[in-house]
Amino acid sequence: MSRPVKRSLSLQGHATSVSLEPEFWAALQGIAMARGLSVSALVAEIDVARRDGTGLATALRLHVLADLQRRLAAAQPVAGPAGGIE
Repeated sequence: MSRPVKRSLSLQGHATSVSLEPEFWAALQGIAMARGLSVSALVAEIDVARRDGTGLATALRLHVLADLQRRLAAAQPVAGPAGGIE
């Protein structure tokens, strides 16, 4: 298990810090690169979209999970009603 790494960011003009495991920071960097964004810009987007009461670290982890789920779903054939591949 990796220990969380704290990084400082500026969100909406305010300094903040977020602790995530290195694997999540690497995944966010990959997502940001694929979208042509900096990690800070991606985190700012996620920050604006998160629901009230959801911590920023949680929102970042959920974003990484959702991105992985989207990519896996796009790579998987869809099962039909009888369980067959369509």
